[in-house]
Amino acid sequence: MITIDGAVLTIEQVIAVARHNHPVQLSPAAEGRVQQSNNWVAEIVNGDRAVYGINTGFGIFADRQISPADAATLGRNLILSHAVGTGVDLPTEIVRAAMLIRANTLASGYSGVRALVIHTLLAMLNKGVTPVIPAQGSLGSSGDLAPLSHLCLVMTTDEQDREEDSGWAIYNGIKQSGRAAMLAAGIKRLVLGPKEGLALTNGATFCAAIAAFNVHTAAVLIDSADVSLAMSLEALLGASAAFDERVHQIRPHPGQIKVAERVRHLTKGSSLLDAAGRIQDAYSLRCAPQVQGPAREALAFVEQTIEREINAVTDNPLIFGSGDSLSGGNFHGEPVGIAMDILKIPMAEIGAIAERRIFHLTDGKMNSGLPPMLVNSPEAAGLHSGMMMPQYTAASLVLENLSLASPDSVYSLPTSGGKEDHNANAMIAARRTRKLLQNLAQILALEAYTAARAIDLRLRERPNAKLGSGVEDAFKTVRNAVPFQGADAWWGPQIEQVRTLINQGDLRGL
Repeated sequence: MITIDGAVLTIEQVIAVARHNHPVQLSPAAEGRVQQSNNWVAEIVNGDRAVYGINTGFGIFADRQISPADAATLGRNLILSHAVGTGVDLPTEIVRAAMLIRANTLASGYSGVRALVIHTLLAMLNKGVTPVIPAQGSLGSSGDLAPLSHLCLVMTTDEQDREEDSGWAIYNGIKQSGRAAMLAAGIKRLVLGPKEGLALTNGATFCAAIAAFNVHTAAVLIDSADVSLAMSLEALLGASAAFDERVHQIRPHPGQIKVAERVRHLTKGSSLLDAAGRIQDAYSLRCAPQVQGPAREALAFVEQTIEREINAVTDNPLIFGSGDSLSGGNFHGEPVGIAMDILKIPMAEIGAIAERRIFHLTDGKMNSGLPPMLVNSPEAAGLHSGMMMPQYTAASLVLENLSLASPDSVYSLPTSGGKEDHNANAMIAARRTRKLLQNLAQILALEAYTAARAIDLRLRERPNAKLGSGVEDAFKTVRNAVPFQGADAWWGPQIEQVRTLINQGDLRGL
């Protein structure tokens, strides 16, 4: 059981709940803070002072005061009018992550909602009710208004309780109306209280959910890239000098040092390294620590940023005490957008340098005596294409990633009549980073698959050769999943199996 209190949620816990369905609960201490905050909102509603979003309109209509009698209608109208997302549906794990992060935000006790709101979100998570959320339509400023409103359609209602206004949800694998899904799960839908509609929708929560998964995925891919590099290095009879500890200690970037260290461990005991007698290799081998290392350092910064974000209070206004509410901009997704843009560049570079190694493996003039395109034998060249097309695919994905790596957070268009005149574009940054990482996983699968074939051919040429201990483990992992095939075959399904190994973390190495 994972317990949330608004302060200590980790990215790994987000993955555990969102992907692996771990149960979650609200801490008793947090419940007390939440109730006190809700009491303060009640004081505001019953008083004469105008407080944004509690007894006023939203955005450009912030100067319009709303009567206490209309407080519930105000929140429901917000949900109905803002649920205008479009595009394909977000994956279930992303929606579940966003639900958990939103519940954790509200658990901090600065949003003024009832504890019942949080318990409803947690009941949906624990019982498996997942709202259907369109992927497009959020600027990541004023929060992810449209996606969160679609979520709220499912969990909230009004006196009319119209099924056509309840959105859509997945329950027990069946897509159905939000009302039907909640009824089937035995979860009562909420009639919103004052500020609750705004508190549920005002925060870059879906941006943070996608970003949390991106951080998790990037960590797996960074490790896997070291393994595919080491496999290629041995297959190409690479020079070990470039990974000597002394080289990296005098340029003390910790990421670079770590990559070189991992390659040394992965190739320990290899008789293939230095077997060609070359003094130095092409950059894609020799400079791999300098290229792949910065990704580790960038990820450390991004992970810290996203872990702060999933424990942040991101709605507006914030309730600090009796009569003490402040309007600010914590809903603005710029920290998430910039973090995703920062992560994109080194991850795209990992893919770019991996593709160059695939090229070297397949080029008969550069692969240290292996057959061109890694066909089964030199005599088969022409009749068979070997690994020609996998390199094409890798090149195509690298080119796509070069486009995806361009920053998104620098773009902005004003909304809400100019009141919201600088937007973060964080949702697009997070979504495009996710796509870039999916492409990178495929590139690394292509390298690992191609390198495994090259190792097969190298060991046929040198039957007494010995692989490094880590490379041998990786090679066996690949071969246990996909056996060697000499003649041309449909490589695609085998490469997909290697990508599955990578996504599962089976090729992370030591």
